[in-house]
Amino acid sequence: MKKISLLLILSVFGTSIYAQSSESLDLEKAITIGLEKNLDIKIAVENVVIQEGNERIGTGDYLMPIVDATYTRTFSTEDVEQVFATDPEPRTIDDAKSRSKNFSVVGIYGFRPESFIVLKRLGVLTEISELDAKVAVENTVANISSAYYRLVLELQRQKVLERTLELSQARLDIAEAQYSLGGAGKRDYLTAEVDYNSDLSLLLGQEQVIQNARVNLNELMALNPDVQFTVNDTIAVGEPLFLEDLVENAFLENKAYLITQRQENVAYLELKELRASRLPVINVNGSYTTNTSNSDAGILIQNQRSGFNYGGNIALNVFNGFTLNRRIQNARVQQKIQGYAVDQYEIQLRSDIHRAYNTYTTNRNLLEVEKKNYAVAKESSEIALERFRLGIASYLEFRDAQVNLLTAENRLITSIFNIKEQEIELRRLSGKIFFDNSYQELNLPSED
Repeated sequence: MKKISLLLILSVFGTSIYAQSSESLDLEKAITIGLEKNLDIKIAVENVVIQEGNERIGTGDYLMPIVDATYTRTFSTEDVEQVFATDPEPRTIDDAKSRSKNFSVVGIYGFRPESFIVLKRLGVLTEISELDAKVAVENTVANISSAYYRLVLELQRQKVLERTLELSQARLDIAEAQYSLGGAGKRDYLTAEVDYNSDLSLLLGQEQVIQNARVNLNELMALNPDVQFTVNDTIAVGEPLFLEDLVENAFLENKAYLITQRQENVAYLELKELRASRLPVINVNGSYTTNTSNSDAGILIQNQRSGFNYGGNIALNVFNGFTLNRRIQNARVQQKIQGYAVDQYEIQLRSDIHRAYNTYTTNRNLLEVEKKNYAVAKESSEIALERFRLGIASYLEFRDAQVNLLTAENRLITSIFNIKEQEIELRRLSGKIFFDNSYQELNLPSED
């Protein structure tokens, strides 16, 4: 009765969890939710917007003239005493009023030789921000896929443990009946009960593992931890991947690698920009001004002027304490560092692909072995259970067969999961997990 009560408790516990799972969740839907809600992606997309704004600001700063319009009105009231050369007698005016108004439009345009280089550099920085956003998307897709299949794996392990517990229950029932009839000692019955409780403990612990796997998946989808879904209960192995294709795609489409290349280009443009700053700067200016002055005191009662002014200059830095030379030297070093970074990432990328591919091929080769091993272990377990029922096999023989079946099935489903996990990683490294190519627009699903 104690065993039946524990099973009932476990059944109720499982039912209370899955009663909330009214909605089915496949991998495609999980990825769609993640792309809509994941905050890392939202941050990356907003950074793209900022960089695009910086590029537009740069266009205005370096290519567009500056035009300022000013309108001024002034008033004054003063006591004035004046002595003119033609009249020695002083002239006194109390509360003499004067007023003036001025309107001017001034335009300035300065052509710097490095302007077009700066704009090109800002454009490359915008490309980098877009690639960063795509890296965030690909990482999110990979993480959601891995977390989804991890949840499926843990649910499969739960089913394995449930079948193991059923075998332990059958063995316990047989041992209890044999003990009651005097066909076996109490020691066999107690051992069967200990093994049953051990298997039950593993099954209860697996519930915690499953719930944590659900929380991890919900976190990646930016959902509350207590949101429940039912997921597919199988993991399908995809078509075989080939190392040569993966490496070739990686050096064409891996977004992180493309970022290192763009960063090297930025370093080159920064050096070119500094060199161009040695060239003369041409400034052109023009203005239109209208000015009117009125005064109660003085020779001029009213003075009005209006007209255009224009001009320009050429500026050339002659000496600045060798600061520019030092900046150019630092830029050369930075360009060399970025070149090393590209070479280093090539080595790392190639190594990561080879490591993942080695694990991938090993697990694909093991899969057939594990399938055969599971079939043998299952048949052996069935024979052992029947022999145990007939009383011609010891409890140790049956337990060994049961443990072997549990181990074989766990190894089989783990091998399938490992293959799928490496498929995900290899597609991520090759830049083909979500985008068809690196130039594809960053069009993501939006929340309704």
